[in-house]
Amino acid sequence: MKISVLGAGNGGTAVAAELSLRGHEVTLVKTSNSMHDDNFEYLLKNGGVVNLIEGGKTRTAKIAHVTRELSEISRSEVVIVYIQTNYHEELIKRIKPHLRGGQILLLNPGYLSTAYVLKHCQGIDLTVCEAQSSFLDCRISEPGTIKIGFRNVRNPLGIYPAARTRRAGEKLDRLGFPFVYLPSVIEAGLHNPNLIVHTVGAVMSIPRIEKTNGDYCMYHEVFTPAVWRILEALDNEKMDVMEKLGCERLPYVEACKYRNTLDDSRDAKEVFFWYASMPTRAKGPVTVDSRYISEDVPQGLVLLESLGSMLGVKTPVCTALINIASAALGRDLRLEGRTLERLGEDRLERILTDRRASEEGVA
Repeated sequence: MKISVLGAGNGGTAVAAELSLRGHEVTLVKTSNSMHDDNFEYLLKNGGVVNLIEGGKTRTAKIAHVTRELSEISRSEVVIVYIQTNYHEELIKRIKPHLRGGQILLLNPGYLSTAYVLKHCQGIDLTVCEAQSSFLDCRISEPGTIKIGFRNVRNPLGIYPAARTRRAGEKLDRLGFPFVYLPSVIEAGLHNPNLIVHTVGAVMSIPRIEKTNGDYCMYHEVFTPAVWRILEALDNEKMDVMEKLGCERLPYVEACKYRNTLDDSRDAKEVFFWYASMPTRAKGPVTVDSRYISEDVPQGLVLLESLGSMLGVKTPVCTALINIASAALGRDLRLEGRTLERLGEDRLERILTDRRASEEGVA
């Protein structure tokens, strides 16, 4: 297939390279000048050649097209957005003129950015897909070289409209990643693991980050018994909200286990700590003002708090983490956050109505 990947950072470049190795014609589009420009310039000068290092082996891929031209996405069947969710709305507005009916727009991850597509892309018959998390855990080690530390054994996706799940799934399965399909984009957006693990982990790591200048690994060090109780308390608030939305109460660790192992007999908490302790895991976050807080608090926790307020569900731990993170960064993260007002209550209701109709078999 012809596929566009928007975002030439760690995950976007790695996925573009993987898809190229699987025979797809891939266009990798750099959407900004904020990060990873040296990697992008290397790809431009070297014909899109990328080395993927995994398990001691190196595979060399050649991405067909490397560009900054957003107009190139009009030729693609599937458009994959692989940038931080802070910038989703602005990017969706920028790509609207180049989208066409019949395309699949895959947001990885989504945090309910489907609402932004409904807001800005009216009149374009798109199928929107949201992923819970990145398919690959990877880092650019040097320009043109990416180290892959872990890959999900299952990648849960939600589709809007939900009635197109089977048809969209047939096309998405051709990408070659192990996808499974959820009832809706609600489950995909709110089961983004970073909403739980990044926010609690990074906020509780602030002294460690500053003391070591980032020379530590959050996943290896921070989740002590007391911090784990904070994580579980936040997770319970999220499950309360999701239950009110008509979703199954699925704990964070069970969602983590589902993505990370095919051995269903393993204890879910044990799977998390096995995943967290992997020696291939990169250091970090290396600064307090990293995406662990500056993305996942305003885009994840503010969204959760806003949903809780709408539904009459109390979220005191969520609110406390937002307040502490805002104080630490010296700015109000709610002002840049993903609120119901910004998403649009009418658009959220469309998404919820679509989910209910699909469950009732009348979508």
